[in-house]
Amino acid sequence: MADDIGRRPIPARQMRITQAAARLMAARGLTPNMISGFGLAAGVGAGTALALTQVFPEAARALWLAAAVMVLLRGLSNMFDGMVAVEQDKGTATGALWNEVPDRVSDVALLVGAGYGLGGSPLAGWLAACLALLVAYVRAIGVLAGAPADYRGVFAKQQRMFTVAGLAVLLAVAPESWRFTWGPGGAWGPMAAWLWIMVPGTAHTALVRLRRASAFLNQADHQ
Repeated sequence: MADDIGRRPIPARQMRITQAAARLMAARGLTPNMISGFGLAAGVGAGTALALTQVFPEAARALWLAAAVMVLLRGLSNMFDGMVAVEQDKGTATGALWNEVPDRVSDVALLVGAGYGLGGSPLAGWLAACLALLVAYVRAIGVLAGAPADYRGVFAKQQRMFTVAGLAVLLAVAPESWRFTWGPGGAWGPMAAWLWIMVPGTAHTALVRLRRASAFLNQADHQ
């Protein structure tokens, strides 16, 4: 198996079923870039479904569930593109670009879509999206400077993805009486509340990563 240094730690990679699935994908001719492209489509689809809950409130429950499913598919794509590239030795020269750029587009689509959705806050969605990009940028620039890749943080990518998906599932199945309203004109709901929690949490994640990278580089400079 290839070295896992620099890859996001995902325990599910070690499961026999996921390893078998990666082998099957490689055998069927699926490339890592194709899997990354599918993940991008799922990520944008999830954000679109969340935004459409505001346009079609009568279909909001179905749209929230659809968004949650597409977030899961995006997460699986994020895992399998790397597994096919590394474990199955199918990596390409453009693999790093396909691994990172679709993720950033998906991050923005998901969080902005949540902000424009039913009970969301567009401002919080945009702020959360910008800070998600900052978190990824800090990791990337830290690696370029010589620090190890840092995927940790209270609001790293996986936490952002799956907490939004979890809230979408809750909104889809919970009674309408659970959907409290607050904010300007009572237009905000549970999704806005979570996005406003995510904003400082994501900023904290970026700051902590920056501090870790700085500490590592300073220590290395004095050795």
